[in-house]
Amino acid sequence: MKSCLKFSPEDRKLLKDIYNFSRKKRLKLYLVGGVLRDFILGRVKENPDFDFAVKRNALTFGRALAKRLRCGFVVLDKEHGSCRLVKAYGAKFYTFDFTDFRGKDLETDLKHRDFTINAIALKLEDGLTNKDFSGTLIDLYGGKEDIRSKIIRVANNRAFLEDPLRILRAFSFSSSLEFTIDKNTLKLARLYKNKLSVVSAERIREELFKIFATGKSYGCLVSLDKIKALDIIFPEIKKMRKIGQGPYHHLDVWQHTLETVKQLELIFKELKDKDILGYLGTLISSDRRRKALLKFAAFLHDFGKPKTLRRQKGRTTFHGHERVGLKIAEDIAKRIKLSNDEIYSLRKIVLWHLRPGYLADSENPTARAKFRYFRDTGCEALSTLLLSLADQRSTKGPFTTFKARKQHERVVAGLIREYLEKDKEEKPVRLLNGNEIMREFKLTPSPLVGRILSLIEELQAIGKVKNKEEAFKAAAKLIKQR
Repeated sequence: MKSCLKFSPEDRKLLKDIYNFSRKKRLKLYLVGGVLRDFILGRVKENPDFDFAVKRNALTFGRALAKRLRCGFVVLDKEHGSCRLVKAYGAKFYTFDFTDFRGKDLETDLKHRDFTINAIALKLEDGLTNKDFSGTLIDLYGGKEDIRSKIIRVANNRAFLEDPLRILRAFSFSSSLEFTIDKNTLKLARLYKNKLSVVSAERIREELFKIFATGKSYGCLVSLDKIKALDIIFPEIKKMRKIGQGPYHHLDVWQHTLETVKQLELIFKELKDKDILGYLGTLISSDRRRKALLKFAAFLHDFGKPKTLRRQKGRTTFHGHERVGLKIAEDIAKRIKLSNDEIYSLRKIVLWHLRPGYLADSENPTARAKFRYFRDTGCEALSTLLLSLADQRSTKGPFTTFKARKQHERVVAGLIREYLEKDKEEKPVRLLNGNEIMREFKLTPSPLVGRILSLIEELQAIGKVKNKEEAFKAAAKLIKQR
């Protein structure tokens, strides 16, 4: 935690330009919220963002400033006078938000912010004229002390009524900052959790993915579950509770789901391979990375079990739950407005999450079985393998043997190595194309041509077909069988 607070030279230059322009416009600017909290904590963002509060006319000022700085401008909330400027500067992108006071003066504005740690202000002039601006911070609600004590506390008891999303924000801050939510704030969150149902899907999604992006998602989900807030966001959970899963499991469906997220986070901590870490760090959409999306997939992977529950002759089964779960996961993803790329990835992971386990039933899966796994899972092959490991480690019933567990780990580890090796190889050139097949066998365009191409690709990958002549023979054999 920093005791001396000052802007970096880059920040200072941009902020000074903004301050000089505000003086011309006779507008007093206050820095507020997260940027000051992060300064106190010593946290530095790759792409800085600064929130400003002004008495009035934030939109007019922001629009004029955008022209002066030659940067992007967007209205965030016309009713509440909120806008955003994005400025490329060097290798960084700076975000500047300007918002009208939430009340008649700065004191009222700070009182109506979410948490005390974000209800701190700094007159921009003071920040620029003092080498250390720690002594000029405006802290009316004990925010600095709560930062020192690592506590999340509402700025006022109506905070969650004013914006129910703050309930999720309390937990996402707790997870990302590793702070504790104070008892009164937890009590208020439990009291007003039903209000989450009126929050827009996009805002829910943003806070959820902040939780999944941290290394403490499991603990955060458990805390949210204790106040039953997750049931409001995902009503599907209610049917998952207290459904036993038979002797291979030691937890019910819902507790197993949470345990899978926990085990996945533990696996992430074990990972050292730079290729795997790079894969997980890939941006899928906006600022959401594959690592967070995979945790969300782990959260969703068994949502299909309640609908497929069958009890026959003393046995509990969930046959086909992955296909039912695929549809549920897709519906949820659309509900919270995930991108098409994210939905595609989720579909792959949820649909095929059992496949690595089936492959591990054999000590040495065949080349054909492995090829088909990689073909079907595509770019999510590695994600699905990591989820399978977490899923298996979350299954510790009396029928789960040590031998089976070790075999699963060994087979999956081998598949991960194979995936990484194949990822670096050049894809072999296709031996035949559709036109050649139709010309040779006098076929018209049809699904059969696609099936022939798929078969030849498979045989080529496992070394059964090495040239055009052998490919034509394989095609002829398939056509004869058809």
